[in-house]
Amino acid sequence: MMKSRFWQTVGTHAALLAYSALALLPVLLIILNSFKDRMTIFSDPFALPTGDTFSLDGYKTLTSTAHFELFFLNSFVVTASSLALILLVSSMAAFALAEYKFKFNLLSSLYLSIGIMVPIRLGTVGILRLMVSFHLVNNLWSLILVYTAQGIPLAVFILTVFMRQVPKDLKDAARIDGASEYRIYWLTLPLVRPALGSVLAISMLPIWNDLWFPLILAPGEATKTLILGAQAFMGEFVNDYGAVLAALTLAILPPVLLYLIFSRQLIRGITAGAVK
Repeated sequence: MMKSRFWQTVGTHAALLAYSALALLPVLLIILNSFKDRMTIFSDPFALPTGDTFSLDGYKTLTSTAHFELFFLNSFVVTASSLALILLVSSMAAFALAEYKFKFNLLSSLYLSIGIMVPIRLGTVGILRLMVSFHLVNNLWSLILVYTAQGIPLAVFILTVFMRQVPKDLKDAARIDGASEYRIYWLTLPLVRPALGSVLAISMLPIWNDLWFPLILAPGEATKTLILGAQAFMGEFVNDYGAVLAALTLAILPPVLLYLIFSRQLIRGITAGAVK
């Protein structure tokens, strides 16, 4: 029995390692080849850059022909602002749904669940008209508001489950001590930190990697996000493979690094929810 479990564990880990290698190999190839000259990219794509093949021509092309530092700043502002609003609004809504029993409690939860099932892109035409009427086209606020609305339903669903698992005695004790409801809300947040980390990790990647809404709502040169800027750059320099790979590297690395930072919180949130 022990021997069978051992080989089962070895087989499971081998399969997971093989899948991880298969998923990471294209990313590694893009990053490595972005530091090579054009001839080596085609002649030996799997080799590491050496003193003879190392080249920064692709990155030089980026800095001289595109405003990638501005695109990165736009993406960072949009992603950080959207995540902050998602956490603030969703945590307040989740606290209210979990703590208070009111007439439309269940109806409100069902209404928010519709936002999980119905893709927000179905309302693109209506969203565009709304942003035009508010004069928010080619404005980062249009993206922030759309992404906030997109992330709230799932965030409320996740946080409500965790909020209901916080012992009610703790909150009642705070009320007896004279704490206000807002104070109790702020005291509850550290107790659901794994859920907050899960919401951050789940909401972050779709916002950073989105191309649809930046292309429709903020296509201007001053409001382009990193993904939209990289897409436009690759369309213009499609034959300059070093520059294309450099653009892809700059677009890939930030979400990968951010995911690595929040991956532990994401796993803790998932496992905590499963155990509880």
